Amino acid sequence: MKKTIKNSGFKDWKPDQLEDLAGKIYLITGGNTGIGLQAAKMLAEKNADIVIACRNPQKAQAAMQEIQPLGTGKVETVTLDLSKLSSVRSAAEEIKQRYAKLDALINNAGVMQTPETRTEDEFELQIATNHLGHFLLTGLLFDLVEKAKGRIVVVSSIAHKFGKINFEDIMLEKDYTPSKAYTQSKLANLMFMLELDRRLQSSNSSVTTIGCHPGYSNTDLQSTGPKGLLNFIYKFSNTTIAQPSYNGAIPTVLCAAGKEAIAGAYYGPKAFGEMRGRISDADVRFLARNEAKAKKLWEVSEELVNFKWL
Repeated sequence: MKKTIKNSGFKDWKPDQLEDLAGKIYLITGGNTGIGLQAAKMLAEKNADIVIACRNPQKAQAAMQEIQPLGTGKVETVTLDLSKLSSVRSAAEEIKQRYAKLDALINNAGVMQTPETRTEDEFELQIATNHLGHFLLTGLLFDLVEKAKGRIVVVSSIAHKFGKINFEDIMLEKDYTPSKAYTQSKLANLMFMLELDRRLQSSNSSVTTIGCHPGYSNTDLQSTGPKGLLNFIYKFSNTTIAQPSYNGAIPTVLCAAGKEAIAGAYYGPKAFGEMRGRISDADVRFLARNEAKAKKLWEVSEELVNFKWL
């Protein structure tokens, strides 16, 4: 089976290929740090308006101060905690009141390999933050993206290749490990993107959805989530193997604003096991291609967040 799902017609992509983005609005979850912050900066340099959505208002303000001088567009913030459905709903309502359209919703924020934690909705933290929060947010803001004939960007990971959706115990109450929960959530991200693309295509929607991964990039994810031995390993590998977060953000920017990006594609670096290097069509594990399981994941997600769309 072919490892990639699209042939986009280019072997590399760089941010200097972006056109001027004046008048376009990009909302980035987790845009206050790491991949999200670097993507926001690249878009801002092309004069886009940026909305930073994150749970810590102080960190959002600090990011705004970094981004604002880079271009002529506006930079604003909204408070959003993806692990709480109530926060997702209130943030979406605020966004709909403030903006008439979104040229791209960039589902970037995430947590990684955290100790077992239950949210206020009784969800496992990683599936709640990485997938379910974004699933609900995307549904609630879909009409704003549609008004712009815009894009929905889903950031997954090379870790999706090691994931499995445990439909019998999706919150992993019986068999939790930090890595099992993380890889499940990142597989869910990619399955969501591919299922969303199928639904958009079948409804002839003007909205485009595109996925990506950042390779192995040096961000706060590896230091704020993993504990013990994992944390120790990442302290070493982040300085010896990982690429800078700027490089890791390039696939996200391609998906959000690159004219070369195509609907339903999945992009990422191509060298060293897809950990770094030139940006092109990335590999998709066969489990992510399973349409029946992706449809089931969509239905389970709708039930868990109590919101049906498309």
